Amino acid sequence: MNDTNRNRDRSRTGPGTAEVGIDSWSAHQGVPLLRTLAQALCVLERQSGLDRFTLPYPAVAQHALDRTAVACLLAGERPPASLGELVARCQDIPLEDWPLRLAEGTVGPDDLLLDPRSGRPTELCHEWAESGADPALRHRDRQIVHTALTLCRQHGEEDAYSSFRGLLVRRPVLTAAEMFEVLGDMLLEPVHELIRIVYQPVPRAYRRDGHYAQCGRCLTLLTPLGDTEWWCERDRCRRAGSPPVGRITNEEEAGAVLQLERPLRQFVTGPGRAEADLEHALRAMGLEVGMWPGFDAYDLLVTFPDGLRWAVDVKDWASPYFLGKAAAPVPPTPPYDEAFWVVPQHRVDARPDYLKVFTLACRDAQGAPELLTDTELIRRATLGARTSHSREMPKENDRA
Repeated sequence: MNDTNRNRDRSRTGPGTAEVGIDSWSAHQGVPLLRTLAQALCVLERQSGLDRFTLPYPAVAQHALDRTAVACLLAGERPPASLGELVARCQDIPLEDWPLRLAEGTVGPDDLLLDPRSGRPTELCHEWAESGADPALRHRDRQIVHTALTLCRQHGEEDAYSSFRGLLVRRPVLTAAEMFEVLGDMLLEPVHELIRIVYQPVPRAYRRDGHYAQCGRCLTLLTPLGDTEWWCERDRCRRAGSPPVGRITNEEEAGAVLQLERPLRQFVTGPGRAEADLEHALRAMGLEVGMWPGFDAYDLLVTFPDGLRWAVDVKDWASPYFLGKAAAPVPPTPPYDEAFWVVPQHRVDARPDYLKVFTLACRDAQGAPELLTDTELIRRATLGARTSHSREMPKENDRA
């Protein structure tokens, strides 16, 4: 797109458009078009990969191509001539430079639906796809978690739920032998059938020379690039540099390799790693930390020496716009004195207006929580721990 078109497009994403009923716009504009594009890319990747297409295209892919063509024509720009060209644009052109009408902050200046190196859908793309999914499929991660909660409550086994969550966070990949071991764990008995559902065979796209490799940082499977390189699906890992190769599994020896379905890797495993990092940092300060208290009412219950209690929910979302739209009060039980939503620092480093956009998006939400980065939460906890310890220290007269 030329500079004139880019400037014109950006003028359409200013504050004045925020009052327009975005979700009611026609299918070839703004939010509805981005949702269709994201859904199409995710469907294409699952069905055939994004480097080859066969006719007939999936319906959502044809809709994405047709609606993008209409948006381009209305904006006086050349539409994509094929599905392949549309996919290439999603990989090369930031969303801010598309002919879209969007409220301020809906997309960032570097947001892409496809990763420029691997050509795979970004975490942001999965968030957009989920936001417009069929209601029966929307929030798949929450449906699974809710089912696990219900089953564990029926059995009166809160430890079973905590163990299930720990499994999803710490073991997103299982071999056939490991699955057999997990299904033999009687603590997890209430959710055995659910575990069989959410761990699925790994597509061949992850395999190189008969082997699968896991990221040494986040434990998800790596995607081979060329003959020697690897790509990690987690934004956090990619920003930290080339992924360290962790466990390598030989497919023939393993018999089968299974991984969590993508919504759970995206919205449970990813944030779970951030939760585990926070737990470790807070415990190192001498604080008491409970994970997923009250059957996962929130993520962490932090107790200071003087009895002050914080409720912490970790939200590892690429889009501050969607996070703001989802803002809701932290559940009141187990009781606490202060509550926070926490986003990993790398999200704000990647998008400096993250906290501002979140605040704008949730301005109409009742009881919206304060959003902090994990770095800021640790800073406040460090100060709070010092103050709390000082209040707990006996005075000289008391010693006497």
